[in-house]
Amino acid sequence: MAKITYIEFNGTPHEVEVPTGLTVMEGARDNGIPGIEADCGGACACSTCHVYVDPAWVDRLPPKETMEEDMLDFAYEPDPQRSRLTCQLTVSDALDGLVVRMPEKQI
Repeated sequence: MAKITYIEFNGTPHEVEVPTGLTVMEGARDNGIPGIEADCGGACACSTCHVYVDPAWVDRLPPKETMEEDMLDFAYEPDPQRSRLTCQLTVSDALDGLVVRMPEKQI
């Protein structure tokens, strides 16, 4: 179980516990966090679960795979360093304390 903080574009934080083995996207979906749409259900076939990872966490996450890099090209205002697709981040104890911020919109 990891405690993850999702911060809406308007600054509203949502701190939730997400079970190990789920993705950060599933944690948002299961807890009704607004701002992560996840239209493809986690298949890495859209960019509607895009977030900006807190700078303190960028180097602590596994590297992006090619498919995620390609899908981020379709995200709203992607940041080359901080943008991630939450469907590609599997929750583990190592992610306890992760902070992600939602973009203004998902496209």
